[in-house]
This record gives sequence, C-alpha cells and structure tokens, in this order.
Amino acid sequence: MAKKYKGPAIGIDLGTTYSCVAVWQGQNNRAEIIHNDQGNRTTPSFVAFTDSQRLIGDAAKNQAASNPANTIFDAKRLIGRKYSDPVIQNDIQLWPFKVVAGKDDKPEIRVLYKGDEKCFCAEEISSMVLTKMREIAEKFLGSTVENAVVTVPAYFNDSQRKATKDAGAIAGLNVIRIINEPTAAALAYGLQKRANCVEERNIFIFDLGGGTFDVSVLKIKNNLFDVKATAGDTHLGGEDFDNRMVNHFVMEFKRKHDKDLSGNPRALRRLRSACERAKRTLSFDTDATIDIDALFEGIDFQSAITRAKFEQLNLDLFEKCMKTVESCLTDSKVNKSSVDDVVLVGGSSRIPKIQQMLQDFFMWKDLCLSINPDEAVAYGAAVQASLLCEDTENSLNLVLRDVTPLSLGMLVRGDVMSVVIPRNTQIPVKMMHNYFTVKDDQSNIFFRVYEGERLKATENNLLGSFNFSIPPAPRGHIPVKVCFSIDVDGILNVSAKEETGGNEKDITITSEKGRLTTLEIERMIQEAENFKKEDMKFMEKVNALNGLDDYLYNMRKVMKDDSVTSMLNSLDKMKINAAMIKGKRLIDDKQEQEAFVFVEFQRELESIFESAMEKINKSYSDED
Repeated sequence: MAKKYKGPAIGIDLGTTYSCVAVWQGQNNRAEIIHNDQGNRTTPSFVAFTDSQRLIGDAAKNQAASNPANTIFDAKRLIGRKYSDPVIQNDIQLWPFKVVAGKDDKPEIRVLYKGDEKCFCAEEISSMVLTKMREIAEKFLGSTVENAVVTVPAYFNDSQRKATKDAGAIAGLNVIRIINEPTAAALAYGLQKRANCVEERNIFIFDLGGGTFDVSVLKIKNNLFDVKATAGDTHLGGEDFDNRMVNHFVMEFKRKHDKDLSGNPRALRRLRSACERAKRTLSFDTDATIDIDALFEGIDFQSAITRAKFEQLNLDLFEKCMKTVESCLTDSKVNKSSVDDVVLVGGSSRIPKIQQMLQDFFMWKDLCLSINPDEAVAYGAAVQASLLCEDTENSLNLVLRDVTPLSLGMLVRGDVMSVVIPRNTQIPVKMMHNYFTVKDDQSNIFFRVYEGERLKATENNLLGSFNFSIPPAPRGHIPVKVCFSIDVDGILNVSAKEETGGNEKDITITSEKGRLTTLEIERMIQEAENFKKEDMKFMEKVNALNGLDDYLYNMRKVMKDDSVTSMLNSLDKMKINAAMIKGKRLIDDKQEQEAFVFVEFQRELESIFESAMEKINKSYSDED
C-alpha cells in the first residue's frame, strides 16, 4: 500500500519552456490550475540575474532581450547530462548564457549577479523554478506546501530523474512521486473525458512540448490506468522548431544586409522571441510576419514566413516524431487500428502539420483536442498528489501502473549488455540475475551498470559501478546474485549478494557520477535559502522606497495648494521643503540605502508634515 503524506500536496509540470502548478480541490472533485501573480496559468521556466536581484518566471523572460547572458532557460535540457554530451555541445552554440564544465564533467551555468561571477548547476536553476511554483501554490492555498508530485518526460533516464528529485529537495519540497508526463496527461484525460470508463479503451498520448517529446500507449478500464509502452526523445520540441526559424532568418539577414548577427546575443534573443510568436501565429494562420526595429547595428528587419516554409524547415523533425509513434505502438503490441483515442498534449502539438501527420498515420481518426495541452500534465500530477495525501478529500479510487522507459543491465565479457530489466517493464519492479566468475581464483568482480538499448554495453549510458569481493574459487563456481529494483519514481537501486558456505554480502551501487552528493544538496538548499532572504530583502527595499515616493508625491500635491501653504508658518514651511529635498536625494541614491533608511525617513517626514497640518487644523478650529 502506498505511503500517505500529511498536508496539502501539489502537482508541478516542470517544463523546458513553461511550467504549471495545480492542486486537487476535493470540494469540487477536480484539479485546479493555479494562476501566477501575472494572472497566467503557465509560468516561463526562466531565471534571470541582474545587478540588484534575481528574477523568476514572467519577469525574467520579459527582460531577456536586454540581459541575454544572465537569463537562463532550457535548464531541463541540461539536467542529468554531462558537459561532454554531444547534445549539450550542440545546444551551447545556441544559448546566449555561458555553460562550462564543472566537477565530474557536470555542466555549470556561469552568470554575473550583483557584480560577482556565480556558477549554478541545472538542478539549482530548476529548483528556482520549482520554488516559484511552490510560492504560487502557497499564495493560492494560504498555507505552507511541502509535498509535491513533479512530472518528467517518460524518456528521462535514471540520472535525469534523480537530478529532478535533487532540484525539488533544493527548493525545499518533498518530492513524493516522480510521474511520467504522458501518464499524467492520461490521468487528466481519463478523469475529464472518460471517468468511470467500463469498457476497455486504448489511449495513445502524444506529448510534444517546448523541449521534450513523449508518446505512451495506455489501457484504461474501471479506473485502472495501465501503461503498455512508452517512447520519446528528451531533446525534441518547440525550441528546436524555433532554432530552425532563427537560423533561417539569420541567413536571410546576412543575404540582405551582408552582416552576420549570429554572434550578438541580444539580437538573437529578440529574433528568437519574434520567431516564437510567428510559430504560434502559424498554428492558426497560413503566414506570419517578422518585424524588428534596429535588430542589428541599427538595421530594421522585416520578413515573412509561410506555414509551408515552416513545415519544410522542420519536416525531418516532424518525421522523427512519427517514427517514435510507430516504435511505441510496436512495443505495446497494440495495432494502430485498435487505438480508441489519440490525445494531444504539449503546446507544440497544436502545429497543424503534426496533427495532419498523426491523422494520416491513424487512418483519419479524430484527434482528441478537448483537454488543454498546456495544463493536462499538471492536472494529472495534482490527481496523483491527491491520491498520496491522507488529508486530501478525494473520492477517486485510481490504480496507476507505469513502465520503465529504458532497458537496464550489466556489462559482461565481450562488452555485451546483459539486460536484467527490459524496457517497458511495469514498475515498481525487482528482478534478479546470477553472474559467475570468469577466471580461476578470482577474488573480486567489478560490476558496471548501464541503461539503454544498444547491444554493446559501452554505447549505452553508464549509471554507476561497484567492486564486489568474493572468496577465491575455480572459475564459474561462485554465483553472485545481482538484484535490480526500480521504485515508483522509476529510480534504480542495484545490490549484489554472494551466498556460499553461509557467507552473505550485500552491497548497493554507490558510484553515481554526476549526481549531487548529500553535502552538495545541503549546500544548495542553504544557498536557496540565502536567495530567498535576498529576494525578500529586495522586496522590502522596493516597498519601502515606493512608500516613501508615494508619500513625497502626496506632500508635493498638498504643498502646491496655496490655501494650505498660506496657513503654514515660515519655520514649518522651511522644515517641510528641506525634508522633501532630502527625501528626493534618498530616492535618487537608492542603490546605496537599506530598506530601514527609507522607512525611518518616511516616519520622520510624517512627523514633520502631520505636525504642521495639525497646526493648520487647530487654527481652523480656533476661528470656528
């Protein structure tokens, strides 16, 4: 039976480009998508650093063009990967911010914050976005939130899942479950559109977001959600379509003006924003315009792009999506003619060419466009969160059975991948395999654990390794039982045991190269707390400054009234004018001052001004 947690729990869709948060409302028997302080139901996954503060969400994205080198996005594409990964090396060419190699080949993002150079790993940036989502939820609920279900792409590997849990820990969240995005979307669709479905239905989830792509096949019947297969690409989405458009217009600009803007981060950021808007326009119109004033070296840039040209630029990526669709159906052993519902999730699933290719593939079956593709994943995460909380009023009785996306196994002689848990095995799961010595009198076995689908082990992803001691014996005489167990979050634990002559040894895999250590997580939690204090200090200063500015403004209005100033004696008038001049200097010199300076001076102002006004009121009373 699943452990139950106390207190409210939220569902967070931690997206590459946008994130979304939801909470189950028992009284309404539905999940509520929570809007942010800008009134938007999705929040950009952007973090920015300036000379005075840290910005997250809409505020960060809005200043990206003027501060491109210190505005971080796409952290999800870095999380759980190595700096040397060809995917990262390719992306670095497109990002305006600096990514460098850190300890154990871990990518680090280098920014300028308050005049100092700072380095952050992807988990820290993601934790800042998670912190923002937590704050949005706490403001809505009016209470502290500690528990959360966080979604990840179904094709996230073990290290990426662990890194996402680490990001939650740094944000001060207890991540009670990691759930696959298409599975979360299926929960949302099943509850909103197929509640209490008696007959068995095959559901195909097509989830194409800003940075990742996932597909899953599920069977739904009587509140049982059974994932049959999953496939995807953790580096395919709307960002890649934007990149193709950006490259297209960079070449056009060069052709028209004989100038290369590719080395200018500010110009590229403005062009990228315009391309993103054009892409959205092309989802409902056949052409879109790009019009940017003084894009590069004072040159205005105007151009247009048709839907047909956009499709031509990205056709190979769209076809890549369809190959993944076909692969997933093959793995699930479900014929495409047996699929009852094709559900579209993720903002990029709105692209007409994608929809047309899906309809062609599924023999013109109607696509399910009835759930919000931007919100479905967060909705499903909130449902899962409610099921795991004992304090939540929830009448649902759902059973969710997910699968592991990649095969897991060991390297054996000849660089062969010995699979222990095949891909698309239902989780949680525990499987064992016996391994034997390959030499006489061998005293230890060095185990290497991999995940992936290649037959050659070293071409897969190395998760970790450990050395296991055994008593010397003839070759093949001592069996070592290796146990692979995957928990409900899809995270792997490996142990080994040797049982000869009553001797038992247990060892758990400890080498997780690239994963944060407990000490590193604790350090980052402390840094996150320091950021929170800095942000609060900044807001206190802004509020105090605005309060003083408003009070001075009202004083000036009053002092412009001749009927008031004529009643003031010369000493009071001199005191008020001197105080207003001092107040203006304080505001002009705001960078050097702390919040308490503005607060104390406002009190001083109020004392001087209100004392003078009392004298005027007293003189009116005496006249009466």
